[in-house]
Amino acid sequence: MAVRHFLTLNDLTPDELEALLDHGSRLRREWHQGKTRDTLKNRVLAMIFEKSSTRTRVSFEAGMMQLGGSALFLSPRDTQLGRGEPIEDSAIVISSMVDAVMIRTFAHNTVERFAAASSAPVINALTDDFHPCQLLADMQTYRENRGSIRGATVAWIGDGNNMCHSYINAAVMFGFHLNVACPKGYEPDAAVFEAHKEHVTVMREPADAARDANLLVTDVWASMGQESEQKARELAFSSYQINPQLMSLAAKGALFMHCLPAHRGEEISQDMMEHSGSVVWQEAENRLHAQKALLEFLILKRLD
Repeated sequence: MAVRHFLTLNDLTPDELEALLDHGSRLRREWHQGKTRDTLKNRVLAMIFEKSSTRTRVSFEAGMMQLGGSALFLSPRDTQLGRGEPIEDSAIVISSMVDAVMIRTFAHNTVERFAAASSAPVINALTDDFHPCQLLADMQTYRENRGSIRGATVAWIGDGNNMCHSYINAAVMFGFHLNVACPKGYEPDAAVFEAHKEHVTVMREPADAARDANLLVTDVWASMGQESEQKARELAFSSYQINPQLMSLAAKGALFMHCLPAHRGEEISQDMMEHSGSVVWQEAENRLHAQKALLEFLILKRLD
């Protein structure tokens, strides 16, 4: 059977994604019940980090341990990747020694090249273009709180960045409509939008996007690597904050999510994390469980 990769949500079918989320919720319940699981005993995940992270490293490393396996943390300064070895050469060698590879990096082309040469499944744990693992956690969290998201309206408030791109993919795969409110010049990638435009509406006013929405989502105004743009982005996004006033325009029972880390007083108000609709902490924990389901799916080629 050909090796499967997870570089974007589009690498799985809608049915596979739905089954994966169901399995993630089962794993979450089992973990809270104190049940142990060793489905990945003696299996090894290589974790390549060119971008630093808190939630990604902890969730993948803890997830492998909870499934009976182990994880290797690799940074550019620890490997030949940081000394100019071709990505394809590293992929051939690393994938011959481990059962899966997780990569968190800048250019999306890096994970595509690595996956093309890899004999083991490759997981995109974030690139400048997409963040599909976060969407697994977000969709699982919505299901656990409100049921199926199919037919719902989601409002993305802020930068048309990698998270926004993955929400665009999710709109198609999970069957919801996405309203994107962003300043001029910060729209999602034109090609990503054009491919899915029947599921996405781009607008300027956050209030228009949030009105009657079932889920409001945002991200930091300046992502990693954009620090030099911080001041300009603060000006551009000053009116693109999720706060209780914006939430009041949403549908009754609307949820609020943020992939974290959050900058209180910028993209969200100081009190937004404690809002009655906030499921941010459950969303963060579900990175662990959704990724455990993903690891079992890719390594074992099954969900049970």
